[in-house]
Amino acid sequence: MQKTPRGMRLHIGIFGRRNVGKSSILNKLTKQDISIVSETAGTTTDPVEKAMELLPLGPVLFVDTAGIDDEGSLGEKRIEKTKKIFERTDLALIVSEGAEWNSFELNLYEEFKTRKIPVIAVLNKFDIKKPEESDLSKLKEFGIELVCVSAKENIGIEELKQSIIKSAPEEFLNPPAIASDLIPAGELAILVVPIDLEAPKGRLILPQVQTIRELLDNDSMVMVVKERELKAALDRQKQPPALVITDSQAFLKVAADVPKNIKLTSFSILFARLKGELSEFVRGTLAIDKLKAGDKVLICESCAHHNIGDDIGRVKIPRWLTQYTGAKLEFVFYTGHDFPENISDYKLIIHCGACMTNRREILSRISKANAAGVPITNYGLTIAYSLGIFERALEPFPMAKLIYEEAVLSNNIIKPDEF
Repeated sequence: MQKTPRGMRLHIGIFGRRNVGKSSILNKLTKQDISIVSETAGTTTDPVEKAMELLPLGPVLFVDTAGIDDEGSLGEKRIEKTKKIFERTDLALIVSEGAEWNSFELNLYEEFKTRKIPVIAVLNKFDIKKPEESDLSKLKEFGIELVCVSAKENIGIEELKQSIIKSAPEEFLNPPAIASDLIPAGELAILVVPIDLEAPKGRLILPQVQTIRELLDNDSMVMVVKERELKAALDRQKQPPALVITDSQAFLKVAADVPKNIKLTSFSILFARLKGELSEFVRGTLAIDKLKAGDKVLICESCAHHNIGDDIGRVKIPRWLTQYTGAKLEFVFYTGHDFPENISDYKLIIHCGACMTNRREILSRISKANAAGVPITNYGLTIAYSLGIFERALEPFPMAKLIYEEAVLSNNIIKPDEF
């Protein structure tokens, strides 16, 4: 059975102090014993994740976390792991015993409010700690969605599910398109999919599969070819395709084979728009021209995979950037959900397409980069810029292309010779 990828699920974080019933609530919501439940405070150590279908909302991922009031040196490490979950939380459940909200809960609420993450206050143990009306009124003043439950007695769980559905962020209910807005129904997209050492045996990589599925749902036509067969496929078409989408690693050959009147971009650039902010990434890419010898460049991969000899993130991009800038740069690599606390020393952050994580985490990283004054971009845009085909790769995205053209006109960058 094929499951919805985690990066496409609504991430629901469950937060609160120790022993307020977070794990019990997760078990009741999922109707499974996912988390260990104990009277001993601090039973949950590492975050516990559970993917499920929450109808009619669809695919979600619940994340149970350690108590935010954990103690000792080990407790501090648990709290740090909990805080990392903030970065990818789309909707936060703050669990308390009754209406006992103090500095722990208020700090959590303020943190999520700053991040513009919707919050549901879950007042647990309702069977033994019924909150006073004055306490409820005080919480309602914050404008928080409020649900009283008893995980032990299975009270209020259905009401909590309805609150989750009601509070789901609009961007999840109406997600950005991958490519369907660029290719009208009945029009053709040609997808260039290299089959090399990085291609998983017997299947396509996730961005390719997701793009194909979305285009088929849109009643668009899809042709999938390897880069060596692209020119022959184009020659056989009576009408040109609406768009050619390529793996970024094949950009140079594909750009040579695709006539200038046909729009061209890459899967990675499409995912820069889907998972982050394309305009922000375009601005970040322009910082490549300012790189000089000794500058530190942070490269982030959202998935852990076995690195082959010519790995795109660890070998090819550093090589292309070094060739383009003519400078010896220092490259630092982070994988998965890890992200450095201090990024101010970096002159550029380059992120992968982020198919294995959610939009919230990428937006959080963009926000951190902006706050630190560090430009951020992604793999596909970096490759296109380094190979001198940046403007062409932006052709399907008028606003993003305009940002680049304005930078050229203002003499902030030198426009490379057209490919």
